[in-house]
Amino acid sequence: MGTHNHTHNFSQQFEFTGKPKTWSLIAIVIGIVAIAYGFLIDTSETHAERTFANLLLMGYYFTCVCAAGTFFLAVQYVAQAGWSASILRIPQAFARVLPIAAVILVLICAAGLFTHHEIEEEGVKVSAPLLYKHWATHGLADPASEHYDEVIAGKASFLNVPFFLSRMVIFLGLYSIFAMLFTRFSYNEDLEGGMNNYQKSFKYACIFLVIFGFTTPIWSFDTVMSLEAHWFSTMFGWYNFAAMWVSGLSAIALTLILLRKAGYFTWTNDSHLHDLGKFMFAFSIFWTYVWFAQFLLIYYANMSEETVYFYERWEPEFKPWFWLNIVINFLSPVLILMSRDNKRKENLMMFVAILLLCGHWLDYYMMIMPGTVSKHRTFGITEIGIAIGFAGTFAFFMLNALSKRPLVPKNHPFLEESLHHHI
Repeated sequence: MGTHNHTHNFSQQFEFTGKPKTWSLIAIVIGIVAIAYGFLIDTSETHAERTFANLLLMGYYFTCVCAAGTFFLAVQYVAQAGWSASILRIPQAFARVLPIAAVILVLICAAGLFTHHEIEEEGVKVSAPLLYKHWATHGLADPASEHYDEVIAGKASFLNVPFFLSRMVIFLGLYSIFAMLFTRFSYNEDLEGGMNNYQKSFKYACIFLVIFGFTTPIWSFDTVMSLEAHWFSTMFGWYNFAAMWVSGLSAIALTLILLRKAGYFTWTNDSHLHDLGKFMFAFSIFWTYVWFAQFLLIYYANMSEETVYFYERWEPEFKPWFWLNIVINFLSPVLILMSRDNKRKENLMMFVAILLLCGHWLDYYMMIMPGTVSKHRTFGITEIGIAIGFAGTFAFFMLNALSKRPLVPKNHPFLEESLHHHI
């Protein structure tokens, strides 16, 4: 470690006390109040449906950010990257929260599937689940039912409640197992030294990336795309992956900046921020490429079963958000992060990270709301309060996990390279 041992405290641990703990708990309380408001006080006809849609949105977003932290770890191990070694504790904290996020998401999906309410379809009242009504409503796959839907019946072998929940539990369970393995190997590396745990991390990261690459599109097909089960896009999985990855990178960058401002991670420098900024810049462009490719293919094909997806999102209550989505998630990071100097400025990077986190919340909002909430689509206390509640939940569990280990993986083989990182 050379002279750096005399300059920095490598046994430093984050203390999860004071304002961070207080504000995260306040945010959780706000979220609970917003959920109660959505279910008990909101008198609109679709209050429960709208509340469940927001729970799904934030449960999915919460899980995606934690999964992105696990993916970040795997990519660094497989690439044998040196620059990131000194900041790995942050994505490791994300990974340690993934099992909690996964359980919350599964519970939301299960509750939404098994909680029914009456809706009116073509003048007929139907008992439908609060989530996934387009394929989980009773009778849609039954030729003898008056609600029979030939398209849904053709997908029933895949889109049925037991198989749907089983896939979700298996995928999220696998991601969580790998997340725990990566954090355990890193901790053992601190205790034991040597290359054994790093080599294990490399091996399991290779396996994880193969599993993650094949199952992430299916996970997004299930959780989000099946909300509008008549519609299908083969690009949807990669579109969701891009949103997840940019959100995760933004959350890592924001966490690092806030911790640096609080006096932690003093061994990191502007080059670490610069690398995170490059990733955020590059994958915002990739997200836009996939978004536009999906939009363009559907636009020029002009088939009714395809264009209905965007037709719904051009209705008056959604059209401003549709265009704002592109402005926030593409134009803003490109124009702000194009400059090398801007990627090295803490305050500017913090602004872009917050902007992208809000922008991809809007992105998920546009994916989920039109196919879930049938009418009385409004934007207010429920949306804002539940978003704040989940942000507080993430911050609470992530910072608590971060406080359990020293902030430097002292025996990481590339730590010295990271400490001297300069570009």
